[in-house]
Amino acid sequence: MELIKKYFPNLTQRQTEQLEQLSELYHSWNDKINVISRRDIDNLYLHHVLHSMAIAKVLNFRPGTRILDLGTGGGFPGVPLAIMFPECEFTLIDGTGKKILVASEVAKAIGLGNCTAIQRRGEEEQGKYHFVVSRAVMPLPELARLVKKNIAREQINALPNGLICLKGGDLQEETRSVKKIVSVQPISQWFDDDWFKGKYVLYLPM
Repeated sequence: MELIKKYFPNLTQRQTEQLEQLSELYHSWNDKINVISRRDIDNLYLHHVLHSMAIAKVLNFRPGTRILDLGTGGGFPGVPLAIMFPECEFTLIDGTGKKILVASEVAKAIGLGNCTAIQRRGEEEQGKYHFVVSRAVMPLPELARLVKKNIAREQINALPNGLICLKGGDLQEETRSVKKIVSVQPISQWFDDDWFKGKYVLYLPM
């Protein structure tokens, strides 16, 4: 949690309390349902929570923004972002029921009323959203084709509606095959821990 407070010093007391509860909840659920690797669960805040919150450095979602987290797994990046933006509406989907169970129960336990977790594949999702967020679910061109149907037409944010995803490694091939210009922001510009080197937030207007 000290890492979170270091990079996000203006959290409210409620946001801080909700974020603090994540450790015990995810450790407890991970003992029953393995949604985070056993080796990685002790790095929950660095590798999962703070990583998810990098999206908040790219765009400060305005109240009323609807966001779809596609392939959320156990709730990343959707749960940390829903804590960060309590006046926005988050829908978290994943094809694996046990992962959605964890995301749903964690959200419920911390009183996250702006977050709904549903077992559903991306192909089945028909809702309209201002933004789709994801974390290394699939290659960017494939992801863009999949979510094109879900991007709402009305604009309410500083950036045009589109796709924001967390990726790592060499992204030249992925971004080259997308016709629109993709914004690639290195996370290391905001967070100085070595783990974030080679990790990026990609934004694709749609």
